[in-house]
Amino acid sequence: MRDVEINHEPVELYKILKFEGLAGSGGQAKMLISDGQVLVNGEVETRKRKKIVSGDTIQLFDEVIRVQLV
Repeated sequence: MRDVEINHEPVELYKILKFEGLAGSGGQAKMLISDGQVLVNGEVETRKRKKIVSGDTIQLFDEVIRVQLV
């Protein structure tokens, strides 16, 4: 698990996937989410614009990140 720092919250889920390199583009991030491949806090999340806040964990395949507010 790696920590990702954000400077404001909430942040939309697809943007975190895009900016952290888990998806190649925003469109790809949205497709991965709608296909049910992304877990937020251990549960499948299909809302592309799900609001992510400090303390949330995001998993895509074998990569897990934890979001922290700075």
